[in-house]
Amino acid sequence: MNLQWAKLRLGAFAAGLVSIVWGFQAMLLQHAPSVFNAQEEDMSFAWFVPLFSLYVVYADRARIRSAVRGPSWGGLAAMLPFLALGFLGARGIQVRFEIVAFAGLMVAWPWCVFGRGVARRMLFPALFLLFCIPLATYLDIVTVHLRLLATTTAYGLLKAFGVGVVRQGTMLATSNGFSIDVAAPCSGLRSIFALMALTAGYAYFNQRGVVRRLALFACSVPIAIIANIARIITICVVAECASSEFALGFYHDYSGYVVFGVAIVLMIAAGEGITRVADRIAPSREEDAPGAAEESAADASASRAKSALVPVVAGVALLACAMVYQAATPEVTIAEPPPCALTELDGYESVELGASEAELATLPGDTRIEKRRYISDDGDWFQVTLVVGGKSKSSIHRPELCLPAQGLLMTSPRTVGVDGVDWRIINLESAGYATHGFAYTFFNQAGFRTSSHARRIFRDVWDRSVLNRVDRWVMVTVTASRADDAVFSGFLSKLKGVVECSE
Repeated sequence: MNLQWAKLRLGAFAAGLVSIVWGFQAMLLQHAPSVFNAQEEDMSFAWFVPLFSLYVVYADRARIRSAVRGPSWGGLAAMLPFLALGFLGARGIQVRFEIVAFAGLMVAWPWCVFGRGVARRMLFPALFLLFCIPLATYLDIVTVHLRLLATTTAYGLLKAFGVGVVRQGTMLATSNGFSIDVAAPCSGLRSIFALMALTAGYAYFNQRGVVRRLALFACSVPIAIIANIARIITICVVAECASSEFALGFYHDYSGYVVFGVAIVLMIAAGEGITRVADRIAPSREEDAPGAAEESAADASASRAKSALVPVVAGVALLACAMVYQAATPEVTIAEPPPCALTELDGYESVELGASEAELATLPGDTRIEKRRYISDDGDWFQVTLVVGGKSKSSIHRPELCLPAQGLLMTSPRTVGVDGVDWRIINLESAGYATHGFAYTFFNQAGFRTSSHARRIFRDVWDRSVLNRVDRWVMVTVTASRADDAVFSGFLSKLKGVVECSE
């Protein structure tokens, strides 16, 4: 009888997994792969993350079996927030929400069916899936500081070893005319994410105990930074000893192996150091193997499985309904765009500009773009761009994503309120040019206004998921000849009519 109930519970668990995979099919087949392949994210390592999670489950299968207990109402309750988040992510086309929800269900569903012990064993492989979340494009300010740190450190070490080198911002130049700009892709941020994943996996199998594993995992960030600095130094040394063409060509393209070669050596050394120090403080002990007491407890709980299967049945029904509804794609209502346009402003001469070829080629075809340059009597100029989004959410993006690609260094980000409208203002710096000012804000057809990309995303996800409506967002950007808040505010107040045209 116990065997029959065990098979029934296992079958219910498998049915729940199939429902989860069905509900997240868009993430697994479309959303996540598109992010992994995106050049701006550079997440080629993420393809191996789910494979490693599966390997951890396989390697720990004996401990997972020994931890099986009766079904849990707590696991069923834990599923609810992740089901809600997955619904918002799938219907709102937000892969970050989807990944978090999927990882959470990989813990909550085993908890519901097999108890808390199995959930605890599933915690690490589920958390490891979070390394699939794209974050590089959201940490642009961190990228700037990493670039400056890598450049300054490399400059100091090269000077210490007698290499003739000069530094200007994030650019290094040697005495033989070679120069390299440590751009955003070379900041080391993407290497940090990849090495964090590698170190987490290494720590799980190399270290015993949560404290040791966390200590080694914490070492991954400084190790990645050191390895990236080593890469920059070797590029400069190769240019000095060989040629600039070879350094910026073949060696630059394959010097990523230097990063991971140095990083792996440092990671192993850090692991050995943590083991030796920890063993001196508190000698490590092997984790208790599954014993007869645990097995007998599992058998006893199996005998009570019949009366405890209610949360499992409820969980299967909940997953089936939620995932089928999540995977469905009903017809959405596309809102009408707000009536807005760039016009003449009192006190300013203006000239209409056309959209660039890059904008026309990159943005979806139903995106509307207007540009106009305004010039004041005292010579200050302001270039305003009005982007009216279409059905695709890719019509509107964070301006911080494209500014670095134009060779601009972003500094001093702040939010300024002008006549009740919030604007995000950033200073833009580039070699040979005075510091410019840049500002942006968003609004939609319903009159919702914000300068926060995160708030805009949450509003858009809610409307797409719950109201089944695609909002028509408008992004207003202003580039100014001077990064002066007073001058900026005076001009932005004149644009108030543009950002309130939907009311």
